[in-house]
Amino acid sequence: MEFLQSEFLIETIVPEDELIISRTDLKGNITYANETFAYISGYTVEELIGKPHNIVRHPDMPKRVFKQMWEKLQRKEKWEGVVKNLRKDTGFYWVHATISGVYKDDKLVEYKSIRIPISHTEKIKFQRLYDSYRNIDKENIRKIIYT
Repeated sequence: MEFLQSEFLIETIVPEDELIISRTDLKGNITYANETFAYISGYTVEELIGKPHNIVRHPDMPKRVFKQMWEKLQRKEKWEGVVKNLRKDTGFYWVHATISGVYKDDKLVEYKSIRIPISHTEKIKFQRLYDSYRNIDKENIRKIIYT
């Protein structure tokens, strides 16, 4: 019998005492990535700089979550939410993200994002919620068995 291992199913746990930090230009291209972001995402800092931040967008993430995020950011509000991100090796990791605009002289110049780990219970809760959103919105539907 042959077993196929998919890294797509392998989770990387964000350490409790680490912050994932990044900044992007107004087009969403990464201008700063800390070493923790690089390590957890499986990229090097050099590979991340200049790339669109959605390089780490996991296909499980419903489009409506990012639509809500951009709506808040355009109102000059901070957005907070739970995000499942995609690693370079197609594994994944979960974080609580806080994203806000950076302003100089009242002009938006970039975005900053700080991410922290979440609990296993939150991961299950949000995977189920996001699966339901994707089902309702008829996007990238898949079957999941929860244990």
